Amino acid sequence: MKFTRNASANWKGSGKDGKGTLSTESTILKDTQYSFKSRFEDGKGTNPEELVGAAHAGCFTMQLSFLLGEAGFTPTNLDTAAKVNFEDGSITQITLSLSGTVPGIKLEQFKEIAQKAKEICPISKLLKTNIVLEVSLKA
Repeated sequence: MKFTRNASANWKGSGKDGKGTLSTESTILKDTQYSFKSRFEDGKGTNPEELVGAAHAGCFTMQLSFLLGEAGFTPTNLDTAAKVNFEDGSITQITLSLSGTVPGIKLEQFKEIAQKAKEICPISKLLKTNIVLEVSLKA
């Protein structure tokens, strides 16, 4: 499978006082605002780090679903939260916290499959940072 996705950013003004917008080809983000405040303080809008977190959580969770299916399991529910740590101009770590309900699977097998999903997820492979995986399984 081969495809290309498109997104764009626009910025007006200085780094601290300016503001910008982000848009995606799908238009799910369309002129979505971002700024110094939304990135580094507590302002209205999004920021690159939260978008990376959403992309990583989404990619990992879908990859996990495929791998579970290959192993003969159908998840009832998979929830992944991504915590993106930013320090001194770099993303230093991403923690993926996974909670799943998967009938018939044992915790150790679930952890093994989740670890493989973390390793082969395209967003994980793209990121050059420490990625921590925390896993819990619901009955």
